[in-house]
Amino acid sequence: MQTFKKGERLHKKREIERLFKSGHSFTLYPFRVMWLDTPPVHNAPPAHVLVAVSKRYDKRATGRNKIKRRIKEAYRKNKHVFYDFLTGCKHHCNLCLVYISRESHDYADIEKKIIQVLERLISEHKKNQ
Repeated sequence: MQTFKKGERLHKKREIERLFKSGHSFTLYPFRVMWLDTPPVHNAPPAHVLVAVSKRYDKRATGRNKIKRRIKEAYRKNKHVFYDFLTGCKHHCNLCLVYISRESHDYADIEKKIIQVLERLISEHKKNQ
């Protein structure tokens, strides 16, 4: 369960546009989180994730990639709680994690925030049911 394969990544342009147009969002520093419930697809993971770090916050590509690797790793290690909730409710979710901090956080801070983001997503899903 601790993998992060291409099938779990949100990469289809149409899905990304729909997420940004009609998705829900909240901010939990250093992340802006956008999510949208979608109909479940057979043999697909319960969530598709997009990780974004703007050039505005880190000019160098190496810095942005380092932050993205940290975010993906923290998500990969902690997604099981969110996946269990989604499969139990028979839901599917498209999710975008946008990093909005100007400074680079270490992995431990990012992991704590990712756990909080996933818990908040579960509570947001419960509110919208």
